Amino acid sequence: MPADLAVLGLGHSGLPVAQAAVVAGIETIGYDADEETVAGINAGRPPAGGALTAAAVRRMISRGFRATTDPEVLGDVRTALICAPTSLGPDRALNLDAVRTAAHALASRLRPRTTVVLESAVYPGSTEEFLKPLLEEGSGLRAGRDFHLAYSPSRFDPGSRRYGYANTPKVIGGLTPACTERAAAFYGRLAAKVVRARGPREAETTKLLETNFRQVNIALVNEMAVFCHDIGVDLWDVIRCAETKPFGFQAFRPGPGVGGHSVSIDPNYLAYRSRSLGYPLRMVELAQEVNGRMPRYVCQRAAELLNEHGKSARGARVLLLGVTYKPDLPDQEGAPAREVALRLKQLGAQLSFHDPYVKEWQVADQPVPRADSLYEAAASADLTVLLQHHRRYDLQGLAAKAQLLFDTRGASPTGAAHRL
Repeated sequence: MPADLAVLGLGHSGLPVAQAAVVAGIETIGYDADEETVAGINAGRPPAGGALTAAAVRRMISRGFRATTDPEVLGDVRTALICAPTSLGPDRALNLDAVRTAAHALASRLRPRTTVVLESAVYPGSTEEFLKPLLEEGSGLRAGRDFHLAYSPSRFDPGSRRYGYANTPKVIGGLTPACTERAAAFYGRLAAKVVRARGPREAETTKLLETNFRQVNIALVNEMAVFCHDIGVDLWDVIRCAETKPFGFQAFRPGPGVGGHSVSIDPNYLAYRSRSLGYPLRMVELAQEVNGRMPRYVCQRAAELLNEHGKSARGARVLLLGVTYKPDLPDQEGAPAREVALRLKQLGAQLSFHDPYVKEWQVADQPVPRADSLYEAAASADLTVLLQHHRRYDLQGLAAKAQLLFDTRGASPTGAAHRL
C-alpha cells in the first residue's frame, strides 16, 4: 500500500518522527535495513533502548504504520526523511556510512517533486556536499529543480512530559526557498511552529549550537562541583539560589558525565571539522575534556568516602544505581555508568547494579550482577552510588537503608547522602 511518508532509519530519532506523523494522520512507512529491528517493530516491540514504549509502537501499528526492509516502497512516497544514525570513526571524523546507505536506497527510486529531508546529526555542509550528489547521481534528477531537499535537526526529547513533537518548533533549511517551503509545509502538519533557516548549513549548525550549549554549560557546572567540594561549599544550594535570578542565568546541574545520542558526538565532529579548517573550537574541546573527566572524579570521591569510613576500595561492595543516560528510560547510549564501573573494578571493588529499566548489564564484556532486592542490596553494600535518578527510586528510604550513599545527581534530600 502506498504511503505519503517514508522514514529511513528507525532508531533514536526516526521512530519518534514516524510516530508524530502517524498521530497527525499521515500514511507512514518505516524503512530500515536491519531485519531484526523491522521484525520487532512490526511485532509491537521497539528497538532495545528505544525512545518509544511497546504500547506506543503497538498504537502506531494499529493506525496503519508498518516497517520494512524492502527499498521498493520508497518509490511511492511524496516525502522521505533520512534519520540514519551517525557515529565517530577511529580518526574522530563523523561516520556517514548509514546516511550513504539510506541515500543509495532512496536515490534509485526517487521520483520528481519528492521532498527529501535529512535529520541525521551531521557536520555543516553535509546536506549539500554529501547527500545532494548521492541523490542526484543515483536518480538522474537535480535537487532544487526536480526534487526538494532540506535539512531539519532532530529535537526530540525522549521521556519528556513537557515537550513532545507537536509543541517543539521545527527548524527547516532548504536548498532553495521552494525547498524550504515544501519541507515547512510538511512539518507544519506535525509541529505547531516551523522556523525557517536561511539554508541547510544554518539548520545543520543550529543543531551543533544547541548541543554544544548544553555541553559547555554542563562542563562549567561540573568544574564548579569539583571546586565547591574542595573549598567546602554546597554547590547544590548555590544553584538553588542562582536560579532565582530572572535574567541572564539558566540552571544546569553536575553529574557523573554526559551521555546521549548527540552530546557525546557533536562536540567531537564540530571540533574535528574546525581543526580541518585550520583552527580549533577551544571551548568545545575543553568542555568535552572536562565532562570526560567526571567518571574518574566520581570514582575518586567514592574511594575517598570509603576511606573516610575505614574501608578500602579494594574488596569493597559497591552498588551502582541507574545505568542509563537519562532518567526513566532504558537507553544506555553514552551513559557514564559504564566508565565509572570500569574504573571501580580497576580499583578492586566488587560491583553490583540496580536499574528498573535494565535487566542485564555488562562492563568490559563481563556481566555485572543485578540486585533483585534494592533495599537489601543497599543495606549490604559498603557504598551505594546513585548515577541516574529514576523516579522509582525513593532516595529518602534508600538513604535510611544504605550504609553509605553517594548521590552524583543531587536528587537526595539535604543531609540524606553525600553529594557530588
